[in-house]
Amino acid sequence: MKLTKSLMLGSAAMLASASAEAADLPVKAKAVEYVKICSLYGAGFYYIPGTDTCIKLGGYLRADAVLGTSSDFDFPSSGVPGAKNRLGNYYTTLARQALRIDTRTATEWGVVRTYYEGVFTWRTGAYSGAGTTGVNGSTVYTTSTAAQIAGGSLGVYYAFIQFGGFTVGKAESQFRTPWAQYPANNLELPGSGWDPVNQFTYTADFGQGITASFSAQDQVQNYTTNVWNVSGATAAGLATGAYGANDIGGSRAPDLVAMLRIDQAWGLFQASVAAHDNHAAYYGADETTGHPGDKWGWAGQLALSIKNLPTGAGDTINLTGVYANGASRYVFQDYMSTT
Repeated sequence: MKLTKSLMLGSAAMLASASAEAADLPVKAKAVEYVKICSLYGAGFYYIPGTDTCIKLGGYLRADAVLGTSSDFDFPSSGVPGAKNRLGNYYTTLARQALRIDTRTATEWGVVRTYYEGVFTWRTGAYSGAGTTGVNGSTVYTTSTAAQIAGGSLGVYYAFIQFGGFTVGKAESQFRTPWAQYPANNLELPGSGWDPVNQFTYTADFGQGITASFSAQDQVQNYTTNVWNVSGATAAGLATGAYGANDIGGSRAPDLVAMLRIDQAWGLFQASVAAHDNHAAYYGADETTGHPGDKWGWAGQLALSIKNLPTGAGDTINLTGVYANGASRYVFQDYMSTT
């Protein structure tokens, strides 16, 4: 019996000793992938762990309140806000979060760049009802189903890929100048190039700050204004600038844009031209009424920026002149209402 107990105790001691020795054995730790700075493309880039892709994240948060208008981007100059009655807001608020994602990947055929900028926005709602005929011919205003107390939205400002001189996706129009944004009579201040549109563009770099771009860009959302069917004109409409019924047809061809830019220490010179296809629908309500043929319009722009002025460091003079015939949207900023 004593021998059996001794053997059992001895076995337990051996197992405990073996377990202690095993726990003390060195174990190889897993490699830790630290985020490395990528200095190839400027400040703010980091390597995505485990890849050769560099990424830069950015954005902003904006919160504002505007008094005496129903719009955060325009003065109360027309419509319900301009009426200055009980249908307009006394204030409008907005909160916005922007996110920018910029990636660069070096390949055997050159650097591939992707860029995205989107915003999440929450803003005060505004009255958008319409007048209806009430008792004794009086006008009664009722709230439209499109009106809301407040609402959120997603905006995609930029989303494009660049490779080998090509730009594909939603990027700044090649027609625009680097300083073009909102024109006068809007609350936004001029800034960097604005006017993003879906496009397929090739840019040739000749060195010494001289570049030329050739682009086919989407015409529907940004660059199509009213195509009037004058048979639908009314006296009331003419008095308000409506010269007929809106008769825009579907898209048939992209806008064709060419741009030459010289960007040097003294300033910048740019010449841009654009061709726009005006495609109308039918003369009447259906296909049996026939339709007009397409007509191409065009727009031209000359721009000059002069730097290094004696008035102070960073001061510039920017001049832009645009003329359009059958492509009037190139004269106005996209968010301005035009007829």
